[in-house]
Amino acid sequence: MAEVVLDKVNKQYENGFHAVQDLDLDIADGEFLVLVGPSGCGKSTALRMVAGLEDISSGTMRIGDRVVNTLSPKDRDIAMVFQSYALYPHMSVADNIAYGLRIRRMDKAEINKRVTKVADMLELAPLLDRKPKQLSGGQRQRVAMGRAIVREPQVFLMDEPLSNLDAKLRVQMRSEIAQVQHDLNVTTIYVTHDQTEAMTMGDRVAVMKAGILQEVGGFIDSPPMNMALGKVVRDGHDLTVGLGSATLRLHPNVAAQRPALAGYVSRDVAVGIRSEDMEDARLVRDARPTPASRPRSPWSRPSGPRSWSTSTSTRPRWSPRTPSCWRRTPTPTRRPRPPGDRGDQVRRVLRPPVPGPRRRPDRGGRGHRADAFL
Repeated sequence: MAEVVLDKVNKQYENGFHAVQDLDLDIADGEFLVLVGPSGCGKSTALRMVAGLEDISSGTMRIGDRVVNTLSPKDRDIAMVFQSYALYPHMSVADNIAYGLRIRRMDKAEINKRVTKVADMLELAPLLDRKPKQLSGGQRQRVAMGRAIVREPQVFLMDEPLSNLDAKLRVQMRSEIAQVQHDLNVTTIYVTHDQTEAMTMGDRVAVMKAGILQEVGGFIDSPPMNMALGKVVRDGHDLTVGLGSATLRLHPNVAAQRPALAGYVSRDVAVGIRSEDMEDARLVRDARPTPASRPRSPWSRPSGPRSWSTSTSTRPRWSPRTPSCWRRTPTPTRRPRPPGDRGDQVRRVLRPPVPGPRRRPDRGGRGHRADAFL
């Protein structure tokens, strides 16, 4: 078991696309952290960088006491559960679970002991002799989990392992994965796009969008909220909240309605910030004068209602001297078309049936020659 620390981790591809930007995460030993976000936000890329399947462009990544930036995946002591299960179809369930131990040349007795223990934990004991094609989706997912658990790694990595299951089985597997992680007490990073899945399984939830970490906490609010650590400070008769180098002054009405805030002076507090309640002063333009305050030009269009109804009380009266470019002539009402009229379509005249021998009607036949409609 070990903690995972990502310090200013970036991933930028050769074409210039920045998939992950300055990712800072501290995952405690034994914690279940869920990375959640829309498709393309960089959560799977971040997971693959932890696994060593993607190179890090810049930053530092530590697993335990080791910096693993340049270590290969097999040297990082991690186990990964993929979305597609990645089982060997020609091997039995027992061989799939034990494959990682065999390539490490572990003792055969120890391999059998671990496989039996994991099979009992995941209720796979009756299925050890079956092939993957003889298993259901949930059973295949359990086999993939067993192959990761049997190695007893320091970190579990799971990349949307339940996305291929139906809704009922997904709910069942959520509780099973959470229970297994709780029993093993192994540091786990879980990637999903399902908010319900993230909130019901993880100890903490990290929200990503466009490669940037938006929020880390135990819940996902609606509308979205970014959580930050601040300190309440008294400035004369007012209260302020310090957020890094910025200072937010609380409105006097807020302090009056919540007198308990005075008890948090000089203490750290969690501050929730919603993006729609903020604006950048550099992007706000000066207020433009309203149309009523602007000086009217002698060539401005006359004011008045713009309704083109036939009522004489609301229809504007234009002077004969009004320039033609300002005149608006109501569109004349079109004559209603008679029923069955096809507008401007060309009507085709069908030729009469060509005389000839009478044809017996069959399936799809019309009793006359087909070229009669040409």
